[in-house]
Amino acid sequence: MGDAFWQYRPAQSGDEARSIDWRRSARADTNFVADKEWQIAQSVALWVDGSAAMDFRSDRTLPTKADRARQLTLATAILLARGGERVGLADGQLPPKRGTAHLQRMAALLCEPSDGDYGTPTADDLPSQGQAIFVSDFLGDFSTTQIAITRAAAQGITGSLLQILDPQEEAFPFDGRTEFQSMAGGIRFETLSASGLKARYIDRLAARKSALAELARQTGWQFHTHRTDRTATSALLWLYQATQGHR
Repeated sequence: MGDAFWQYRPAQSGDEARSIDWRRSARADTNFVADKEWQIAQSVALWVDGSAAMDFRSDRTLPTKADRARQLTLATAILLARGGERVGLADGQLPPKRGTAHLQRMAALLCEPSDGDYGTPTADDLPSQGQAIFVSDFLGDFSTTQIAITRAAAQGITGSLLQILDPQEEAFPFDGRTEFQSMAGGIRFETLSASGLKARYIDRLAARKSALAELARQTGWQFHTHRTDRTATSALLWLYQATQGHR
């Protein structure tokens, strides 16, 4: 990495006037910036699961999974933007750009909920040869997540999967007669002995984590699980380091 000339590119919102190459721009109808090797920015697309399942929290002292996901995603976007990267939202919601106004628009869009009990990402409208970060509990249909990540990797996109879980979802502290209901009310299940389900539940959750980790390994992505009762700083550090590791 050095300061040698790399390429000309059209000026974008957020570029400083002093970075414009006026001699090159005079030969065209638009302004151009001369990128140096060390200035080459990544385009990073972010996807945050906005489904009803992400609104769960087992205790009022804890953030919902959705709140923690949005907090981490926006903080990561700010760090990347400060480092000169272009950030945006997946699914064509917000193409990768720079600038404070762009980040404010991103914050507003991240607060908009989506439909359904569980959310799954897609590989549509991701930046070619760029990066992607998907943040979810990944408790929905695994096959659609698998298809999205595999398609993205085939397009040369590297990325990271951050699974966010409530501590109760990992511990399964239920006993006796219990009725389980999805956050949107689409799924209901009642049992007379919840403790009898614990071992099978823990095994299935471990299997889901293992499948996500293996999917990441096969596609060259990275995978990490974060619990909402733990500090957000460690997860933010992991996310930022994951994006730098893909450079």
